[in-house]
Amino acid sequence: MPEKAPTSDSFLDLHDEQIDTQAQRAQERMIQLQREQDQVSKQYRELEELKRKRTQFDEGKDEMVEKFTRALVVVEREIYDTQKRVELLQSIRESFAAHADNLDAINPKSWDGLDVNKELTKALSAVDDARAEYQKGIPKITPEADTDGADPVAASAGVRYEDASHDQRDFIYWLKAGFAFTLPMFAIGVVLIVVLIAIFNR
Repeated sequence: MPEKAPTSDSFLDLHDEQIDTQAQRAQERMIQLQREQDQVSKQYRELEELKRKRTQFDEGKDEMVEKFTRALVVVEREIYDTQKRVELLQSIRESFAAHADNLDAINPKSWDGLDVNKELTKALSAVDDARAEYQKGIPKITPEADTDGADPVAASAGVRYEDASHDQRDFIYWLKAGFAFTLPMFAIGVVLIVVLIAIFNR
């Protein structure tokens, strides 16, 4: 049992040595209680710090899991769109390569002994088909290119007409383009006339 603390009356009966002993014990008890209080306070602070860190972890975890979940949806959509884009570009590349090879294989010099008019019609049809395929495919290659209405592929290579007026530039562009389109047909027409004259003069 703990020692019973002496009452005020009993202090009168104590000798000086007993008083000193009781005082020393009380002081030691106070020191022990202070140490216990300090230890409890330290444990309380440590528990509060652990609680703060746990709350910070839980909030950070929930935040980042939510952000990653949303981001993964966006990434998956971008991957899907990119794959579709790659498939589209591969299809356009194959089509452009086929038309280029087909046009490159057309050689008017090899038409000797053939129906020139028929061969020329077929050649012009191939050019028209190639032009239509080109005009259909180019916007898909550079859908966001700002080329002021010009060919985006030519524009990306630096082929631009620079004039003072926008309207004048458009006119010159189309004038040159029309001349470029009709020049091959004019040359083929001249060749055809020469061939026909040579046939009739035999």
